[in-house]
Amino acid sequence: MRQLSRRDALALGASGAALTITGWSTSASAAAKEAAEQIAKFTGGKTAEKGKVTIELPEIAENGNTVPLSVSVDAPMTADNYVSEILLVAEGNPNPGVATFHLSPLAGKAEASTRIRLATTQNIIAVAKTSKGEFFTNQKLVKVTIGGCGG
Repeated sequence: MRQLSRRDALALGASGAALTITGWSTSASAAAKEAAEQIAKFTGGKTAEKGKVTIELPEIAENGNTVPLSVSVDAPMTADNYVSEILLVAEGNPNPGVATFHLSPLAGKAEASTRIRLATTQNIIAVAKTSKGEFFTNQKLVKVTIGGCGG
């Protein structure tokens, strides 16, 4: 059996690291693509207008396993004009669709709170749909330092 030289071991380690990094970037870009597809499906291909949506998240999440999130939409909640749905998407998660909240005028306010899992540092995107077929969006970057759903 042939012994591995120091040079061969370093080359093998560098190759493994390169494959790992390439694999991560591929899966991250695939997750971002899936996130964009979920948003397009939610909006029916319409472009969401920036604004009216507020996302409250910590700038730095020390533990990606449980990150508090609140989302609100500055919109009326009347019988003929209200926010009917809010979609939350995490661009870097293996499964980007985080949550969908269904609302009615009886909610009184267009807001929701939850805790989410984040795999890595990434953008969280919220898209709100009104009863009139309008879409509003906003996003916020969260830096995840440890933990998360991706390992």
